[in-house]
Parts: sequence; C-alpha cells; structure tokens
Amino acid sequence: MRASLPDLRDAFLCHAWDDRQGAAKELCDRLESRGVSVWFSEKDVALGTPLLREIDKGLARSRMGIVLVTPALLRRLSAESIAEKELSALLARDQLVPIVHDTTYEALREVSPLLGSRSGLSTAEDSMEDIAAKLAELVALPA
Repeated sequence: MRASLPDLRDAFLCHAWDDRQGAAKELCDRLESRGVSVWFSEKDVALGTPLLREIDKGLARSRMGIVLVTPALLRRLSAESIAEKELSALLARDQLVPIVHDTTYEALREVSPLLGSRSGLSTAEDSMEDIAAKLAELVALPA
C-alpha cells in the first residue's frame, strides 16, 4: 500500500524549528546531494497550508525517520511541541536513526530514553558529510 502513495520519500527529517536554517538544512542538502529524497518541512510545507496535516502526510510517505538531536530539539521535546508529536509517530517505526549534534546521547536519554536507545550517529565522531554518506548507504538497502 505504501508504495502506491504519491511522492514517496526515502526519509523524514525531524528537527527543531531553531535548527531549520542551520544543521537541519545542511543535513538535508547533503542527503539530497547523494540522491536521498528527504521530507523537510522547510521545503515541503507550502505557505498557508495546515502544518500538522502536512507533517502527517510527510510521515506517511517516508520510508524511514531521521531525528536531528540538538540542544534546541531536547528543549522542544521537554514541552508540548510539533517535534514531540513527530517523534511520537517516528518511534513506532522500525527504521529511525538519531543524529546527535552539539549534544550527547546521555542528554538525549534523559529526555527520550526510547530514542536514546536507538543506534545512531554523532557529529562529535563523524562529519555531517560522513553522516550523510552513511544514511545514503542505509537508504539504498532494500526495504
């Protein structure tokens, strides 16, 4: 059923609003330059459309989830936020990869033990370019 949906994407990028023009945009751009189709709110939500409904459609049409974990995201997850709603939906998936940037897995586990228990990547160990390459390899694997 999922393959019949129009505009199927390889990945849904969950991020904090504060990171939309920085680290989230950089990761999205690097993934797209490697041929990965990314649902990214900054380019996929048209002006005047209901944000939550567009996010819901993006989640339904994405094969996997990527969560860019930053200090801003950790703050947002502690409160009722759109990122918190996205994460709730993404945690139900088999393939969800946290990318820790400018924070630690320990800090993530304090806010979201479920997300913190997923294997992921960290910009403290790999460059954003290397992370994009690893994610592109993962996306290329048969579903």
